[in-house]
Amino acid sequence: MSKDPWYKTALRWGQTNLVECDPERYDSSFWREHWRKTRVQGVIVNAGGIVAYYPSKFELHHRAVKLDGRDLYGEIVKEARAEGLAVIARMDSNRVAQDFFEAHSEWVCRDINGEPYRLADKYVTCIGSAYYTEYLPAIMEEIIERSQPDGFSDNSWAGLPRKYICYCDSCKTQFRAYGGSELPREHNWDDENYRKWLRWNFERRTDLWKFNNEVTRKAGGPDCAWMGMISGEPLHNSQRFIDLQQILKHTPIVMLDHQRRNAIDGFEQNTEAGKRLHELAGWDKLIPESTPQYQLGAPVFRLSSMPKPEVRLWATSGFAGGIQPWWHHIGASHEDRRQYQTAEPIFQWHEANQDVLVNRELTPEVGVVWSQQNQDFFGRDDVEQKTIGPFRGVVKALDRHAIPYVPLHADDIVAAIERVKCIILPNVGALSDEQVRHVEKFVAKGGSVIATGETSRATHYGDQRGKFALGDLFGVRLGEGNVGGTGPINPDIETWGRHTYLRLAPENRSSTYGPKDRTAPERVAERSPIFQGLEETDTIPFGGFLPTVEVDASTEVLATYISDFPIFPPETSWMREPKSNTPAITLKTASSGGKLIWFVADLDRCYGRDANPDHAQIIANAVNYAIGHERKVELLGTHGVISAELYRQGGRKILHLNNRLLLSNVPGRQYDLVPIGPVTVRLRIEKAPAKINLRVSGKTVEGKTDGNYVTFAIDAIVDHEVVVVD
Repeated sequence: MSKDPWYKTALRWGQTNLVECDPERYDSSFWREHWRKTRVQGVIVNAGGIVAYYPSKFELHHRAVKLDGRDLYGEIVKEARAEGLAVIARMDSNRVAQDFFEAHSEWVCRDINGEPYRLADKYVTCIGSAYYTEYLPAIMEEIIERSQPDGFSDNSWAGLPRKYICYCDSCKTQFRAYGGSELPREHNWDDENYRKWLRWNFERRTDLWKFNNEVTRKAGGPDCAWMGMISGEPLHNSQRFIDLQQILKHTPIVMLDHQRRNAIDGFEQNTEAGKRLHELAGWDKLIPESTPQYQLGAPVFRLSSMPKPEVRLWATSGFAGGIQPWWHHIGASHEDRRQYQTAEPIFQWHEANQDVLVNRELTPEVGVVWSQQNQDFFGRDDVEQKTIGPFRGVVKALDRHAIPYVPLHADDIVAAIERVKCIILPNVGALSDEQVRHVEKFVAKGGSVIATGETSRATHYGDQRGKFALGDLFGVRLGEGNVGGTGPINPDIETWGRHTYLRLAPENRSSTYGPKDRTAPERVAERSPIFQGLEETDTIPFGGFLPTVEVDASTEVLATYISDFPIFPPETSWMREPKSNTPAITLKTASSGGKLIWFVADLDRCYGRDANPDHAQIIANAVNYAIGHERKVELLGTHGVISAELYRQGGRKILHLNNRLLLSNVPGRQYDLVPIGPVTVRLRIEKAPAKINLRVSGKTVEGKTDGNYVTFAIDAIVDHEVVVVD
């Protein structure tokens, strides 16, 4: 039987990102020992591109300033082979220096006036030029001939980002051949020629990916794969024309360049990124993630150590999403030696527990629908508010209430009925007719759907339909106009603006009354289960956006909109119109039994922006109601800061519990770990477990079986815990 290729077996990676002075100071004995301590199975080694670390035969291939004829890259490759490690040759190749520009100015991107695009002191090369089709392939062939790496990675492979339009001769000629027209002169989403240019650029990157693999596999063998670095941020990929759905089909391993949390999301975003990419690439593929040991925060300090808690929380969040570890240092020598101490315990734990970290199946409660087309063609220039914000709000609410979810591409909805009982469409305004039919089929098979905002209002290319394509299914029809807004509220300007509320139906008068409500009647009707935990209020804060809708007789209105009124002065802050007939949340039960809930009011976007706990509570309640309150896993005592991800591996259940407590909102600055506990877990099972092992704390705990559930307690969760139930 043939041996599995490197991209199936290398679970832990290391990278010393060489800088130009490293040929004089690289300590091979130190780094070989570090490889051993951290139990890596593969290394990424700087080879060429912007800077060459070997004596290339190509005159314009810039050598590291301290190279002096040395083959540092080749030496490191030999040492890695001696340690039994896989080797990826690293390229960073989308820019060239002045001498290169003077020799091949035709390979450089141009603006509309014919001037070259520059970044710092380098010129940006065009992916449609011979630089990509002739020069770089020759460089890769040279590297293969010299050292036979297992594969290649390229950091800046996708070229000029979307905010620029290249008007070089190559682009003019190729776009004319593609679309029969001239290049667009401006960014205009309503211009079909501009949208054609976008589609063309996405296709060019996918074609480049395939082409580079043809080059490396022809020269280096069938397993010598080329992998461009992929971001975990969907917007970052779109801005660089990286079509994840297409490209990830063509790679045997995903080299993930998702190195830190952003200023809005917490560590949970790394779990989400892993799940999203696995859903597209397949759960059989590995996704190692470059994790900096230096302060990649805000600001960045390349040579200073990242606080250990920051690295631990980011790495273990990745484990929960199926990501593999990859340590990353800038430069081969550091005066801040603390950064060498962080990876060892993380990587050694990973090696000891790798049996439960790969070769498993995600078992979510709910699917959260997304697509790059919705992000691009519906989000357009307001993508943060229109698409990213609503998605963020939903997944943050699910994490807060420890409801495992899967990021579900809009093309995969029909197949999801075998995995989840409910899907959520967070302002997925751009849906194709086929994707709409997928939602209808999901419901016909008994699934429940939660839609929000303007879902299905446009086609997959953003053209307005003038109605909700899912309107008949939900019994909700688009009306005239809208109220509110989507961005942050500025009370200094919006003294009325968005000081709005939602009224929960029916009004719920309990035994506790305010000063003027002592004669209020007792409850006259049952309130919807989606308002569980809100019994003592008839209104909740809103402050968001709401398109005007009308509802069919078969659709129930669960909440209505209360229009805005002054915030200050306080004497004027009273409801002018405390009630309305404007639907904000609706419910319909499909003939198949599925629940169809429409958050016309954008509680998802509001929660992602404002973090109002009432909004998260209602979103979580809606999911519980939609799936029939039959959760696969439930947590008690988590204080809303422990998230859950559940996997199946044969007869095992594997439960990741991650501590999401943030001590610093600034990325890169988490300075401590605060244990959370005790945490009580209620897990649905097929039969009574033989044992319950805690792989992080190293304990075995007892469980109490009650029907189809087992309940057990965990004393505390520091950064994460991995529970294995056999």
